[in-house]
Amino acid sequence: MDLRRAVVNRILKGVIDTLCNIDSQEFVKTLSGASPLIVAVNHINFLEVPILVAHSYPLPLTGLVKSETWNNPVMSFLFNTYKAIPINRGGAYQDSFRRVRDAMDQGFFICMAPEGTRSKNGILGRGKAGIIQLALYTGAPVLPVVHFGGERIWSNIRRLRRTPFRFKVGRPFRFKCEGRPDRTTRELMLAELMGQMARLLPEEMRGVHAEQALRESRYLEFV
Repeated sequence: MDLRRAVVNRILKGVIDTLCNIDSQEFVKTLSGASPLIVAVNHINFLEVPILVAHSYPLPLTGLVKSETWNNPVMSFLFNTYKAIPINRGGAYQDSFRRVRDAMDQGFFICMAPEGTRSKNGILGRGKAGIIQLALYTGAPVLPVVHFGGERIWSNIRRLRRTPFRFKVGRPFRFKCEGRPDRTTRELMLAELMGQMARLLPEEMRGVHAEQALRESRYLEFV
C-alpha cells in the first residue's frame, strides 16, 4: 500500500500542480510538528482534500468522505489508497467515528469539512454539528484551515490558466465544557469553530459567520 500510495501521490500531485499554483507551506509546517488532530477545512469544491493529502505526503493525512463517493470506481481507488473514511451524511456516524479514532491511534491526521457540502463560490456556509461530536468523541484538537482561490478553477481551466490555491492555518484548540453538552451548547461550540475559520478568510468570504469571527471564544481552549 505504501508503494501504491507513493506512485499515486506522484501522479496526483503532478496533475494538481499542472492545474493549480498551491501555497500550502504553512499547513505542512504546522502538521510536521503536531500530534494527530482534526483538520477543519472549508469546502469549496472537490479539490481541497486531494490537494492537502498530495502536498502533505508523506505525512499520514486522510479525510472523512461521503459514503456514496465509493460508487465511483476511480474515486473509490483513490480514497482507498489514502485510507479515506466513509461517512453517511444521513447521521449514522458511530462506525465512522470509531474508524477515525482507530486511524488517529495509528498517527493519521483527519480532514473534515464542517459545512458538509460545497459552497462553490467560496463564501463560508453554515456548519453542521458532526464535527463537534467527533472532536468530543476523540478528544483530539481541531485545527482550523481555510483556502481560497479554488472557487475560480473552472473559469481558469477554460482560459488555460493555473488557479492559485492559498491555504491559511489558525490556532489548534479543544472544546471545553463540563459534562455532556446539550444541543444549544453544541450549536454555540459550532458557531465558535466557524468563527475561527471565518477570521482566516477575506471579509467578503466570511458569509453568515462575519460577526462571529470578531467575537471572543467561550468554549475553545487553545493548545
